[in-house]
Amino acid sequence: MVHASELMTYENQLREKGYKYICGVDEVGRGPLAGPVTCAAVIMDLDDLIDGVNDSKKVSKGKREKLYDAILSKAVAVSVKSYDNETIDRMNILNATKACMRDAVMSLSVTPDIVIVDALTLDIPYKTFGIIHGDALSYSIAAASIVAKVTRDGYMQKMAEIYPAYDFEHNMGYGTAKHIAALKEVGKCPLHRDTFIGGILGNAKH
Repeated sequence: MVHASELMTYENQLREKGYKYICGVDEVGRGPLAGPVTCAAVIMDLDDLIDGVNDSKKVSKGKREKLYDAILSKAVAVSVKSYDNETIDRMNILNATKACMRDAVMSLSVTPDIVIVDALTLDIPYKTFGIIHGDALSYSIAAASIVAKVTRDGYMQKMAEIYPAYDFEHNMGYGTAKHIAALKEVGKCPLHRDTFIGGILGNAKH
């Protein structure tokens, strides 16, 4: 298990410079064919670390859900926002992701002293600091990645009950072979991103 202290290099440097409320931001869902992009902004209590927090992709589902509960109980502030497929189609995925991240940060109940984000530049009125692969290097960004992942996965699992053909409970909207086969067979559902599936469907069943 990863010890939280191993992901504190950036946070410790920022704390030494006098920053107290350090906000980590991350997203889940930039690549799927269906569903929203979900962004979380988290200000953690850096004096009460949660061991096991890591990039959400490196943590099992069961562990992620336990960490999610721990993060929500110990965080100074948490905000989660999602932009749906129609917004993604209208804005494009990069712009939608940035706007969603901005909304999450601006909705925090505590004003951050600095915002650290996984390799994107955000239009926000706070000092920001980008870290490439931040979700694997920063405790705060990793915590945000877990909150975003558990939130989005929970939504897609509910949507799987409404749209059972696409295997959303397993693929979370990503383009697995089973998902693509269903798209070709039954066409799209209201969750699909038109700008992502055009090459799969062509002109059929739009």
